[in-house]
Amino acid sequence: MQRLSGLDASFLYLETAAQPLHVCSILELDTSTVPGGYTFDRLHDELAMRVKAMPEFREKLADSRFNPDHPVWVEDNDFDVQRHLHRIGLPAPGGRAELAEICGHIASLPLDRSRPLWEMWVIENVAGTDAHAGGKLALMTKVHHAAVDGVTGANLMSTLCSTEPDAPPPDPVPGAGGASELEIAVNGAIKFATRPLKLMNVLPSTVSTVIDTARRATKGLTMAAPFAAPKTAFNANVTGHRNIAFAELDLDDVKKVRAHFGVKVNDVVMALVSGVLRRFLLDRGELPDSSLVAMIPVSVHEKSDRPGRNQVSGMFSSLHTNIEDPAERLMAIAAANSTAKQHSSAIGATLLQDWSQFAAPAVFGIAMRVYARSNLSAAVPVHNLVVSNVPGPQVPLYLLGSEVKAMYPLGPIFHGSGLNITVMSLNGKLDVGIISCPELLPDLWDMADDFAVALDELLDVTG
Repeated sequence: MQRLSGLDASFLYLETAAQPLHVCSILELDTSTVPGGYTFDRLHDELAMRVKAMPEFREKLADSRFNPDHPVWVEDNDFDVQRHLHRIGLPAPGGRAELAEICGHIASLPLDRSRPLWEMWVIENVAGTDAHAGGKLALMTKVHHAAVDGVTGANLMSTLCSTEPDAPPPDPVPGAGGASELEIAVNGAIKFATRPLKLMNVLPSTVSTVIDTARRATKGLTMAAPFAAPKTAFNANVTGHRNIAFAELDLDDVKKVRAHFGVKVNDVVMALVSGVLRRFLLDRGELPDSSLVAMIPVSVHEKSDRPGRNQVSGMFSSLHTNIEDPAERLMAIAAANSTAKQHSSAIGATLLQDWSQFAAPAVFGIAMRVYARSNLSAAVPVHNLVVSNVPGPQVPLYLLGSEVKAMYPLGPIFHGSGLNITVMSLNGKLDVGIISCPELLPDLWDMADDFAVALDELLDVTG
């Protein structure tokens, strides 16, 4: 068995019917590259072979009522790919609106915790084409956040994908094995008993971080502060419904802007998000006087030696939506990101993981219910939205034989932060995934289409 870290388990404890905490992606596939041609049965069989090399996809949660620590992963001895792979067809005309509507419904459905926490939905009739005749296909994936973060999720996708359409499946990889309730409880009690000692190790680094932050604050060298974000339409309690939109940009255009201004690709991505949100809020007459604040997940896989699948920290960065000029806004964002990165780096890479290890399941659940029911999420948002930038491979990819034409990532949304914008660079394109709650933002397509407008504004400055 493998025990979940506190950070992994927190995504289980914080999950409610209104706040499902899985991560999704929508892949657009070209089936003309499939050796022998596409059929659903052939895709099923290919997936079944590759899952043998993906223990994370064959493991389920297990716990004991006497376990004082977090749950564990164990091998699902009754694992069957057929329970996780589903097939549906788009209604005519099978365009982006129909695809997004179905994917929004799928994103609203909770995962079955009695089985491995993932699903795949094969969506046919995309753009009115026949996948069996070499047309288009969409594939939506759902994996619980307790099982993956951005890096581990990308690693799983790399097992499913290859650089050749007829690449053989990788060698099988053994799973976590089994565990009885007694084993889970005894092992959990041992780990629980060592918590006070671990807490004593965490306190010095925490005190050091507080002192360093206070020192930086006197010099104006801190990241944007939490709970300082202005309220917007998407900063309220969410429901269990989800809506989705997506966009695609030319990565060379993004790099052209980066080179002209001497900034990083991530700075340009943040500037695009800022431009889109500024236009969206202006059109509604709701642009706050102060800047919106984004929470940016930061991978610490290379800096952490802690167990667990989620190896992330986070930083808060100003989007400078109060600046009208797009070039000036980009440079302000780049400066804010630089300061935020320096501040984030000064904080221990494992601090979030270490503190989450000590919180009991009841604490997480009670805290979330109090936060949601008190409407604090609407009155005092921690941040306005989550923005994530995931670098992907810049070569053609094939998923189970089909060429991947686009991959739109979709992260979770939370009470008080009902908008998530995640982008992924893939083979010369920048794929943008937007997810929200229709009760807060009924239509996301204006926002999606404005990404091209925001990029054109920056390209115009470069000449």
